[in-house]
Amino acid sequence: MQIPLNQFEQYIDEVILKRGLSYFKNGHVGQPEEITPGVYEALVSGTEDYTVILMIKKGQVSEYVCSCPYDLGPVCKHIAAVLFYLQQEALDLPSPSAKPRPSKRKTPAKKAKRKTVADQIQDILEKIPHGELKQFILDKSIQDAGFRNTFLTSFPLQNSAESKEWYAGQVKAILRAAAGRDRFIDWNHVQKVGKSVYELLKNAQKHLESKNFRSAIFICCAVMEEMTEALQFSDDSNGDIGGCIDFADDLLLRISQDNLPEEIRISLFTYCLSAFEKKVFDGWDWHLGMLQLAVKIARSKAESQEILSILDTATYSEFEEDMVQQMRLEIIKSTEGDKAAQKFMEQNLAFPNIRRQAIQNAWKSKAYVKAIALAKDGIRQDEKDKPGLAMEWYDWLLKIAQVQKDKEKIIQYARLLFLHHYRPEQDYYGLLKDNMSAKEWDPFTEALIKDLTTGSPWINLHSVSAILIREKKWSRLLEVIQQSPSLLVLEHYEKYLSADFAEELVALYIKEIMKYMKHSTGRNHYQIACRYLRRMIKLGGRKEVEKIVSGWKQQYSNRPALMEELNRI
Repeated sequence: MQIPLNQFEQYIDEVILKRGLSYFKNGHVGQPEEITPGVYEALVSGTEDYTVILMIKKGQVSEYVCSCPYDLGPVCKHIAAVLFYLQQEALDLPSPSAKPRPSKRKTPAKKAKRKTVADQIQDILEKIPHGELKQFILDKSIQDAGFRNTFLTSFPLQNSAESKEWYAGQVKAILRAAAGRDRFIDWNHVQKVGKSVYELLKNAQKHLESKNFRSAIFICCAVMEEMTEALQFSDDSNGDIGGCIDFADDLLLRISQDNLPEEIRISLFTYCLSAFEKKVFDGWDWHLGMLQLAVKIARSKAESQEILSILDTATYSEFEEDMVQQMRLEIIKSTEGDKAAQKFMEQNLAFPNIRRQAIQNAWKSKAYVKAIALAKDGIRQDEKDKPGLAMEWYDWLLKIAQVQKDKEKIIQYARLLFLHHYRPEQDYYGLLKDNMSAKEWDPFTEALIKDLTTGSPWINLHSVSAILIREKKWSRLLEVIQQSPSLLVLEHYEKYLSADFAEELVALYIKEIMKYMKHSTGRNHYQIACRYLRRMIKLGGRKEVEKIVSGWKQQYSNRPALMEELNRI
């Protein structure tokens, strides 16, 4: 979400704004420094010190990051506090350390633009003697392990000790520093691990861009190995560790697509085969991913045969077998040509990836009769046990019907896919409307709604509501919502109903919020409940909210966290 700097209050939750303003007014925000053009860093003090980084371009805050653990929304109070600092003059806010400014004042002389931190550092580097700079780096490297690791990984060509094992040692040190006495890394410390390892991977990315493939490969392989092992003794519920592994895996893929020197290519090829055979990543997607990478960089028939031999020695799940057959196809195509690949596809259409590619090939060559036959055969094979796959083949039939401008088939397939809610990003409903007359349309939509009422409750709510919204039938939409309301459902559909049915929405909110509080305890739940109370106030239900708040203060007087949240409404 991009946030216009001069309108940021409209994009941030009211509670977060109030807390951010309080932090600003109480002087908890250090003066933001412009690190590089458009990138600002500020320290915000509270129970701990947190670093906020904002990227501002053409009046838009395009990126915003805070080192705090807040995860209930995109913007925390620390980010809001820094935004208030940056906009204090525009908002006519008194500086925390100064008296309120008079409303009428002379326009001050234009201040000279402050140098960015990068400019200040550049000035110092040009003036400081070389010997002093070397001594500073040496001292800092001895005192600060983080700085030392960054320095060593930034200049690998000058580091005679560089190897995969050396980088693995750096990752192990990061993991050891974050682990508790029982070697387990909790959720909060996993975030710190992710940030430190991400810095290593950014160096790998720089090495890739400068064609220093060896260092990039060393870093990526070390990160993948050590972080995969770390998944066994850490709480990676936020995906920080898995995200680092995916980043490293993606970098290896990008490396494989480059014009690699032969020595580097052979080294990476050998590593991929070895990692698979030693089961370094066994149990994870990256296990087969190693062989997929090897397939992409294989150059000779002997190398391809080596991959096939390894593939033949292992057993696979149904999902993995599909990937393996795709690898076999790629190898056959590169070593034996298109004719052999075509024959292999025809013999292995039971595998979804193979059928998918066969249909795509027929589509590209405009062999629509063949594509239709392949899709229909897939439907017969998968409709009973793999309905999701069958819908994919129906989607291909729809694409072909559109190219052939067959209205009857377009309506048939688009209707089926809409009813099964396949690929919601596809506008099957709009496609149906475009291919039917106005006279046919109303009875058709009523028939659609009738068919949907025999499905599961969630599908009914979503799909029926989608029709009513497109047709702007608001009273019917309210009736549907009333059948199965929940706080999330009410919040989702509120924007469509608030103009005409605010009172009814407030009544539904009251019923659901009372049920929610009956079974919920803890500050997080109290914050959620209060957020919905604020929505009710915006709908015109202030009196109802005041009554609820008064009742809760009596009923739950022994819950101090709830009392605090209620007082903030």
